[in-house]
Amino acid sequence: MIYDISHRTTFNYASRVAMSQHLVHLAPRDVPHQTIHHHALMIEPAITLNREARDYFGNPITYVSVEEPHAKLNIISTFRVEIYAPSIPYAASTIPWDQVGSAASNQSDPGSLDALQFVFDSPFAGSQNAGAYAEPSFPPGRPILDAAIDLMHRVHADFKYEGGVTDIYTPVDKVLVDRRGVCQDFAHLSLACLRALGLPSRYVSGYLRTHPPEGQERKIGADASHAWLSVWVPGHGWIDLDPTNDMLPGDEHITIAWGRDYGDVSPINGMVLGGGNQKVEVAVDVRPVDTSHAD
Repeated sequence: MIYDISHRTTFNYASRVAMSQHLVHLAPRDVPHQTIHHHALMIEPAITLNREARDYFGNPITYVSVEEPHAKLNIISTFRVEIYAPSIPYAASTIPWDQVGSAASNQSDPGSLDALQFVFDSPFAGSQNAGAYAEPSFPPGRPILDAAIDLMHRVHADFKYEGGVTDIYTPVDKVLVDRRGVCQDFAHLSLACLRALGLPSRYVSGYLRTHPPEGQERKIGADASHAWLSVWVPGHGWIDLDPTNDMLPGDEHITIAWGRDYGDVSPINGMVLGGGNQKVEVAVDVRPVDTSHAD
């Protein structure tokens, strides 16, 4: 599948901002099943400084600085990407979950050394109670991917998707009690469950192709950013899991960045001098490209 993605973020300030600086995670990253055709980042008003780099996790980032006074800031990311469905191993044939810790300590395997950094609690994915919730999915000797998929099924069944009842600072333990939230909550909960058992897992941000209700047209700009997670499976690498939709991502998930949790990959972070209160509007469009007439 080939997609054209547009992500527009508009900041409207109550008073003029003298200067603003931002760290932007909006460019897609290269992964084995994802090919980037092109990417552009547009800022209004014009930026004074624009520097591209990679963060600690290898995600593409952009530092931008706007030094002219402004009451509105538009940050628009557009790109075209080609997605192939990743190869998924047979879940029952993967290593037992209680052997993953020793496999991750294999110092001769660079992949295992990378995975070890995703074993520990992180600011948005820590919990006192997630381990107890996870345990029914992880009896001794159960294959790691089989157990992780069962956990994904349970999160999807036990928790209600409901916007506006949480924010990024809502603790995982409160989500466990209230049993409701949004995609980032379910990703953080799943991470806390896996890490409580010593299993490497990481947060993934990106986009998901959405389908309008039958008989209705797609609404331009009505899509949204999405979040899921990956679990490390020795011998197979990182396998994506989407508890919000109870599925293993295929060719409709577009990867932007990964890290320990949302705090590592938030789309736009930064500071402003002045401005007072602000209102943020976000419009995302994920549009499949019709290649049927390509030569």
